[in-house]
Amino acid sequence: MGNKSIVITGASDGIGKALAWVMAARGYNLGLTARRIELLEILKDEIQKKFPSIKVCVQVMDVTQYEQQDAVLVNLHQQLEKIDILVVNAGIAIAGKTGIMPLSDQLAVINTNLNGAITTVTSGLKIFRQQGYGHLVATSSIAAFRGLSRNAAYCASKSGLTTFMEAVRVETHKEDIAVTVLHPGYIDTEINRSLASRPFVIDVEKGASIYADLIERKVSSSTVPQFPWNMIGPLLKVLPTSLIAKM
Repeated sequence: MGNKSIVITGASDGIGKALAWVMAARGYNLGLTARRIELLEILKDEIQKKFPSIKVCVQVMDVTQYEQQDAVLVNLHQQLEKIDILVVNAGIAIAGKTGIMPLSDQLAVINTNLNGAITTVTSGLKIFRQQGYGHLVATSSIAAFRGLSRNAAYCASKSGLTTFMEAVRVETHKEDIAVTVLHPGYIDTEINRSLASRPFVIDVEKGASIYADLIERKVSSSTVPQFPWNMIGPLLKVLPTSLIAKM
């Protein structure tokens, strides 16, 4: 059936962009989406110059424009002829204390990270059920493990996404559809560079390589990297609020 194909949302920057490079190097055809088509076109040209045998298809997609997602993914499916893996990766982060930061900022985080992701998964499942197989991958976060100060909406969006994907895994248990949820810690990307503290931060190339390994193993759930976040994640859930408030 030729090369496997992977579709990545939020592919114009950060972990999505880095993952595109890693998967191209591993021989995958790519379907890349983001809001900024000009960045996708540059990425497409760069990847195809280095890997001329790889097919790269790009489509503009704002995941908060829910009604557009079916058409975008169907179009990519037609161009690639199949979608083996769909990485639901588009996301934003806006920090601020609840009741002080604009409500519109908090809702924007929910609309992108949770509602947009739910829509992407729903559209992807339609394609997977039609073709008879598929692998759903969602980018959650270590922020899913505990509500953190100045990031209430972000934590809620990622916690909601993790739980949503767990439910999807149950619903697709008897189908040939794998479900993976990845919880990255601090990976050096634009989304977190303004933070004063980024414990155990890793560069984006290393993060993308770990991502690719976990995806190819079809793990159900994992932190990225696994250590030390696989130990810190459960600990976050039981630490006293007084300690969490100091972070």
